[in-house]
Amino acid sequence: MTRRRWRQMPDGTLVEVDIHSSGSPRNGNGDDALWGDRHYDGLQAPDGTDISSRSKHREYMKRNDLTTYDDYAGEFAKKRQQRDEYHLGQRGSVSKNDINEAIEYLKSR
Repeated sequence: MTRRRWRQMPDGTLVEVDIHSSGSPRNGNGDDALWGDRHYDGLQAPDGTDISSRSKHREYMKRNDLTTYDDYAGEFAKKRQQRDEYHLGQRGSVSKNDINEAIEYLKSR
């Protein structure tokens, strides 16, 4: 039989505590910060906008045309490979795509 310990929280709920630790709860106040939204608590954007929840943060990012690093998963590795191929001479110095990108860049200025 496995021995179990419980801690009563201020609101009256019981939380299981790991018997081999110093008393940190297994659920509720342990590692849930890694998986939950606690890291959003009290969070504000640089302009002072409240982004203290995942939905507020997502809406703020969309409204201001911002993105996070994970939106470019794999993109940086792909660009690095293209640069390496270019510098090693495995890829032509100028391609049709390079010309089209340059034209579009100049048009957008």
